[in-house]
Amino acid sequence: MNETETTINQNDLDIGEKTALVAILGRPSAGKSTFLNTACQEPVSIVSPIPQTTRNAIRGIVNTSLGQLVFVDTPGYHESDKKLNLRLKTVTEEQLKDSDCILYIIDTTREPGSEEDMNIELASKYADRLVIALNKTDLKESSAERCLKFVLARMPDFPKERILEMSAKNDSGINEVLRALYEIAPVAPPLYNEDMYTDQNIAFRISEIIRGEAITRLTQELPHCLYVDIADLESRGTNGKIWVRAFICVERESQKGMVIGKGAAMIKQIRMASLRKISEVFPFKVELDLQVKVDKNWRQHDFTLTKLIP
Repeated sequence: MNETETTINQNDLDIGEKTALVAILGRPSAGKSTFLNTACQEPVSIVSPIPQTTRNAIRGIVNTSLGQLVFVDTPGYHESDKKLNLRLKTVTEEQLKDSDCILYIIDTTREPGSEEDMNIELASKYADRLVIALNKTDLKESSAERCLKFVLARMPDFPKERILEMSAKNDSGINEVLRALYEIAPVAPPLYNEDMYTDQNIAFRISEIIRGEAITRLTQELPHCLYVDIADLESRGTNGKIWVRAFICVERESQKGMVIGKGAAMIKQIRMASLRKISEVFPFKVELDLQVKVDKNWRQHDFTLTKLIP
C-alpha cells in the first residue's frame, strides 16, 4: 500500500464526504502528470522530460474515505503564439473556470521567471479555491524557500497552510496536498464509481501510450510534430481480444523516416514497448498494427487540432 491509501481517513477531518473537480495548473515540466499518476497510483498521463507533452485535459480519479477528487491534468501554461499552443492555453483556462478546486504546482528547481509570473497571475484569480504545491523538493537543486518567497510576494494574503512541499516522483507530501484539497472541496456525492481511476476511453488511452513510447525514443523536437490516430479498434473472438490499427502521424516525409528507423527498427521498438505498457493497463489482450503516415503541417490545421484537442 502507498502513503495515500493508508493515512487519509474520515476521522482526520470533521467533514462529510466530499467531491471536487480539481484542475492542475503549472508551467511545462512542473510535474503535473507525475503528480496525477502518483496520486491515482496508475499511469493516467504521459510523463516525459520533454516539456509540453500533455495536450488534453486528462482526468484521474482519487477515491478515499473522505470522498472523491477528480483531477484534470492540463497542458503546461506558457507564452506562445503558435496555433497549437494557443489552443492548449485555452484548454487550461477553461478547465480552471469550471473546476471546484485548483492545484497549482511549482517546480522548485527552477527560477520562477516570466512563465511562473504568468501562471501565478492566473492562479491568483482563484485564490479562494487554490492549493499550491512546491514540487521536486527531493532534488538537490530544489529551493522551496525561494519559491515560497515568490508566492508570498505576489499573493501576500494567501493562507500559508495551503502552500505545501512535495515530491510527486517519490510520493512524498502527496497525502498532505490531498488533505488540503479535501478541506476546501464541497460536500457532494461522487461523480464516478469508486473502482475508477480515469474516465478515458480505450482508444484514447492506447493512443496516449503509443505517443508516450514514441516520445521517449525520438529527438527533442520530433515529439511535438507527431500525434497518434487510432484508425480501427474492434473486438475479435470470444476472449475479449482487441485489434487496433494505429498511425503515428508526422508533418513531413523526413520525419516519417526517423519514426520508422533503419530497417524499421524504431517503429518496431515503439510497437513492442507500447504493447508491454498496454498489457499492464488493460486486462485483455491487444493486437497492434502500428504504421507511420504524413499529415502535412497538421499543427496549422484547425480540423486536426479540433479532433485532437476538442
